[in-house]
Amino acid sequence: MFAFQMTSPMEVMAQLAARAKRRRIEAGLTQRELAEKAGISYGSLRLFEMRGKASLEAVVKIAFVLQAEAEFDGLFPPRPPKTIADVIEPPARQRVRKP
Repeated sequence: MFAFQMTSPMEVMAQLAARAKRRRIEAGLTQRELAEKAGISYGSLRLFEMRGKASLEAVVKIAFVLQAEAEFDGLFPPRPPKTIADVIEPPARQRVRKP
């Protein structure tokens, strides 16, 4: 599970990139090796490690190579019920419509 001290989206991205870099180094992989194994460009991996900028697809590919894909299971968990009625009969909402 992610344990970020969320102060801003940029800081979360930087922390995520630092963790991925640390995991890459622990795995004994160079940036070029990780990029090749993940099927992303070397430049994309460098940009991710330096600035935390990458597509979600690239981050997921990196996570798979670094055996960290299970960490995504904790992202966007369902919210706990607010009332007893939510427990008995949960809302069937599928999408939100604005008036």
